[in-house]
Order: sequence, then structure tokens, then C-alpha cells
Amino acid sequence: MKTILITGASSGIGEATAKHFQATGWNVVATMRNPDSAGDLAGLDNVHVARLDVTDAGSINDAVAAAIDRFGQIDVLLNNAGYGAYGALEAFSMDRIRRQFDTNVIGLMEVTKALLPHMREKRAGTIINISSIGGQITFPLGTLYHGTKFAVEGLSEALHYELEPLGIHVRIVEPGMIKTNFGGSSFDFAMDEDLADYAPMAESMGRVFGKLASSPSDPGTVAEVIWDAANETGHRLRYRAGADAVELLDNRKAQDDSTFIGGIKQLMKT
Repeated sequence: MKTILITGASSGIGEATAKHFQATGWNVVATMRNPDSAGDLAGLDNVHVARLDVTDAGSINDAVAAAIDRFGQIDVLLNNAGYGAYGALEAFSMDRIRRQFDTNVIGLMEVTKALLPHMREKRAGTIINISSIGGQITFPLGTLYHGTKFAVEGLSEALHYELEPLGIHVRIVEPGMIKTNFGGSSFDFAMDEDLADYAPMAESMGRVFGKLASSPSDPGTVAEVIWDAANETGHRLRYRAGADAVELLDNRKAQDDSTFIGGIKQLMKT
């Protein structure tokens, strides 16, 4: 029986993926900052709930060690934990900037590093990193969030080269708009009233996000894509999740910078 370790499993994509893999007969290590938030995951067979804060090295090492002790091995790592910071760059303190990168980038790398010796010894394993359409395209006021997701795309692609000869696969999943708490506890918006110059753009982006999020995909849609990535036997690197992700990323690939960015600017005016 295979085992997957999931970060950020208390809600959204992480929770849906944990339930999907458990239902298909896998062992699941469902990690989260607060295990009290596990809900009904804690009562499912072959699910081990563990505390893991991607910004806390001790909790990472403890969770990995406990998972291996419980199930014997970890076959798949899903780096899902993260959140979105949006707003004018000037409105963010350096502490908030560092927190965004520490969570979405440094934390992802630290969890990966903690599992690599185990996978390298087995000469097998799959690392799935949750990126976003925001790792290939950008929206105004997303300097921090897009910076982290572009970083996830780059580090994942580079890691793909160095780990493939060792029998370890790297996959990138790029969801579009999903019904998660991205706009709630997983969202950090900064706007200083003293920075009135940015107010019109913030208002426009509020309308744009409203339009883009009018028909979001269910987290289960992403879970199914993650399932495909985990069971892929070839060398495929990127997976899109959601019809909007397919459309937007196809458009970005087909258009030059001026055309695509001009389209975003026009969208902000409507």
C-alpha cells in the first residue's frame, strides 16, 4: 500500500486530496499547523494526522519521522501548504514579505529536503508541488504571490533534472480558480490608506477577481489531477487543473507579452 504525505491538509485542496487518496486505498499522512483542525480526516482508516508547520523545521522533521515510523515509507509528497498575499508592494512590511516567501517557497523546499534522503535511498518517489495559473501569468497587485509561484515553477523544473536520474519524479500542478478559503484565512491583502495612488487599481482588481471566480472548480477537481500526477509513470512535468486554467494558460502561451498583458489591462477597465 502506497503512502502520500500532504502539507496543508486541513481544508481545500489538501483535504480533498487526502480524502481522495484514502478512498482509493492509500495511506495518507495529513499534516497541518493545527491538528485540531483535522475534522473527519482524523477518524478515517489509514490516515495519520500530524502537526507540520512549513516554517518550523522541527515540526517538519518530526512529522516525516512519525510518518515513516507509522507506514514504513513515503511514496509521494504533496507540497500544498501556502497562501496568497495581494496588494501594493509598498503596503507590505518586510516581515509580511518574508512570511509569504518563507511559507510558499522556503517551506516547500525545507519539506522536500526532509524527504529527499528517504526517497533517494529507495530510488523512488514523486514530489508534487502545487503552483497556480499565477505561476505562469500575473495580475496587478500580485507581486508577492506571483513571485512565490513563479519561484515554485522554476525550482520544480530545475529539481526535475537532478532527481530524475535517482528515480524521483517532480510534478507541478497548476490550478485555476478553486472553491477554497483562498479569499479567507489563506489570503493576506495589504492596502495602506496613505497609498491612495493604488486605490483605483485595487478597485479594478476586485471586479476582475469577481469575474474570474464566478465559476470556480471544486477542490475535488484538483485532487483528481493530483491523483493522475502521483500515478504517472512517464516524465510529464506540468498538469493544469480546471477549465479556466487550461484556457488562460493556452492564451498566455499563444500570445506575446503585449497582447496578453493588454488583455488584462482591458479586463480591468470593464
